[in-house]
Amino acid sequence: MKRRTIETDRAPRAIGPYAQGVVGGGLLFTAMQIALDPTTGNLVGASAPEQAARCLENVRGIVEAAGGTLDAVIKTTVYLRDIADFAAVNEVYARYFTSDLPSRGVIGVSALPRGALVAVEAVAVVG
Repeated sequence: MKRRTIETDRAPRAIGPYAQGVVGGGLLFTAMQIALDPTTGNLVGASAPEQAARCLENVRGIVEAAGGTLDAVIKTTVYLRDIADFAAVNEVYARYFTSDLPSRGVIGVSALPRGALVAVEAVAVVG
């Protein structure tokens, strides 16, 4: 199977031995995105909803760099440091996914890299 690596300045550079995204078999798999500003590499947003928006912008950047759109996303996983933030993060999420909704998992976790409150990863269909 042929694969290609996605790299874009619209998402933070990888901070470890991984790719921002990998396409194989017509599917894009994004790396888990925390609320890092792609320009500065700093964590942004004091609240879970603010961080969720940055995470989803990073996901959008990777998906678009691979030739897709958010409408091509078929699966997301959202990680929350506090599951009580579910409703507030869901409101932000609903602004990004409005039609052809992807399937989704939401997982409460005890910690995320760099003290992040939210992380998001996605799978999208791309050409």
